[in-house]
Amino acid sequence: MNKSKAILLLDDGRVFKGNSFGHYGETIGEVCFNTGMSGYQEILTDPSYCKQIVTMTAPHIGNYGVNNEDVESKKIQVSGFIIKEETLVPSNWRATTSIGEYLRQNKIVGIQAIDTRALTRHIRDQGAMNGIISTEDFNIKSLSKKLKKAPSMNGLDLAKVVSTKRRYVWSKKGKYRVAAIDYGIKHNILNLLEKNDCNVTVFPCTTNAKKIMEFKPDGIFLSNGPGDPAAVSYGIQTVKELLGRKPIFGICLGHQILALALGAKTFKLKFGHRGINHPVKNIKLNNVEITSQNHGFAVDLNSLPSNVVSTHINLNDETSEGIECAEHNAFSVQYHPESSPGPHDSRYLFEKFIDMMKGK
Repeated sequence: MNKSKAILLLDDGRVFKGNSFGHYGETIGEVCFNTGMSGYQEILTDPSYCKQIVTMTAPHIGNYGVNNEDVESKKIQVSGFIIKEETLVPSNWRATTSIGEYLRQNKIVGIQAIDTRALTRHIRDQGAMNGIISTEDFNIKSLSKKLKKAPSMNGLDLAKVVSTKRRYVWSKKGKYRVAAIDYGIKHNILNLLEKNDCNVTVFPCTTNAKKIMEFKPDGIFLSNGPGDPAAVSYGIQTVKELLGRKPIFGICLGHQILALALGAKTFKLKFGHRGINHPVKNIKLNNVEITSQNHGFAVDLNSLPSNVVSTHINLNDETSEGIECAEHNAFSVQYHPESSPGPHDSRYLFEKFIDMMKGK
């Protein structure tokens, strides 16, 4: 274990002292926590974590190492990483390096050997907040001054930060022509669309409705992504103009943008939902799905227009997990049915999208 000192200062003044983990330096982001016991590589590379410092609640991280396949984008997306203890010598036939070396290679600053249970409880009680990790500056006043300059996640448009800058083809083969709008899309979503007989072209988040329709898609997919959904005004306007013209399926930020385009509102959760075992009730089928989740905002159920139906509810706090608008042939879910990492209970939603494109 690296014994070099590191410090974490939260926006409310709480301090955690530990050891350096990964790259030496300094980083700022919104501190949140993920309760998954595995899937750390997918979490690190998920664009939805842009500008966030992720705390893993499981005490031992890195057991099975890192490989070249379990990535959700082309690079690590988190601003920083917090764990209790790293595994220096991973044990898995697929592993190519350790978690610590992976962070060093990608210049990601982290901290370990702190009480992650205390940190998690603090965030749960006080709410998600900005924090700064440093291996260079240990002066609280100096760190606090830097931290106060960091913007809040409220009102922050991060889709433009992580979205592709140019349109590209993910898969050429497939019966159904899908236009995927990239607000921070994960690779496994694209993989599952491809496996469900879709040829997928990915568009930048700023693409307007005219260009999407010129592509002549059979269906439109709205991806996951980071930041405040209400700040993605251009995306909301595009979806408004696409409603009713082609089947629409949204996940995570895509769910929130669809809801906003339909006339609903969103709000920031106190500490968000991040993990791989969150129970969600399917209202129509009256059953429970165990889901993978990563979001800090939610759709306000009380703001749903009369033509929009709530389809899924979070059983932990009864917040929105899914909506549908039959009038416009559109539906979405807040959680991650592509489940990377996580359970596969909800992959039927991709089949539902295919059926909509078939015209069933």
